Amino acid sequence: MFLNQLPKIAKQKLEPMLVGGFLLAAASLMLFSLSEPTARVRPVNPALFCEEMVLPKAQLSGEQLAKLLTVPEPAARTKVQEILKQPYCRLPSLSVRVGAITDRDAYPLAFDPQTWLVVLYEGENYVGYGFKRF
Repeated sequence: MFLNQLPKIAKQKLEPMLVGGFLLAAASLMLFSLSEPTARVRPVNPALFCEEMVLPKAQLSGEQLAKLLTVPEPAARTKVQEILKQPYCRLPSLSVRVGAITDRDAYPLAFDPQTWLVVLYEGENYVGYGFKRF
């Protein structure tokens, strides 16, 4: 609509400038997105959340995670520990339900070290899991 109100000579000079400006903006956005990674990997400091270090080189594989997802809740703690093995660390216990203390083991995912699996136990029962992204 704005271009229709300009004289013909002004239109002829303005249109290439608009197209050129658009192309320049698009090219700079593409270059910026290629030079900057979309997700910055920052080191995780386990000392900020782990209460007890168990096995600092532990990682959870995709296969182990898939096996865990087949275990019903509640299940025997030993059944889950057979699948997952030793955790990286233990998080502080907390009370999720009245009268029950929940223990938490943490495992970094081998395929995404910024994401950790947190497994919940109440006594000798496995009661669930969650993910924590750092």
